[in-house]
Amino acid sequence: MSTQSLTVTIHMVSSLDGFIAKKDNSISWFETSDSYEKGVSGQDPEEFLKTIDCYVMGSKTYEHALELSRSYGWAYGDKPTIVVTKRKLPNERSNIEFYAGNLNKLVEEQLRPKYKNVWVVGGAELAKDFIINKLADEIRISILPIILGGGLPFFDHLGQELPLHLKDTTAYKNGMVELCYEIKK
Repeated sequence: MSTQSLTVTIHMVSSLDGFIAKKDNSISWFETSDSYEKGVSGQDPEEFLKTIDCYVMGSKTYEHALELSRSYGWAYGDKPTIVVTKRKLPNERSNIEFYAGNLNKLVEEQLRPKYKNVWVVGGAELAKDFIINKLADEIRISILPIILGGGLPFFDHLGQELPLHLKDTTAYKNGMVELCYEIKK
């Protein structure tokens, strides 16, 4: 077993009331016209994305990302992306790998030996499984200035208390607030 340092970050974009998707899966609510004068512009997205070595996502997130890529391009670039699924899904990119199996094995046998910074980018079920199996190190949530009133919740019946430590917080000029929590182990 490798002892390489690995950080697994769960990242979600959420409404203030804790929803990560509308019932119809539309993302128009991601666009915010809000303005917060004291906010920061944010670091260069391309520079920041270079710090992420690999993405992990569930099948529904993958299907949604594929659909969105037709209009907006593939959001995850050429980074290795592992889709956790038991279903047969189309693979339109060389950097996509499918995985069906134990998440502990995925982390220990495939992620830890190769990567230092892995982001779990959806969905709620996969995030829940990473948390329950104590495989996530931090949760980074970007809260947009909107209340959706319904949809897919970020934390749906986690079934356990989880102590966190606030590592960082950033308020952006567009009204988004990013919170980064370390999961206490």
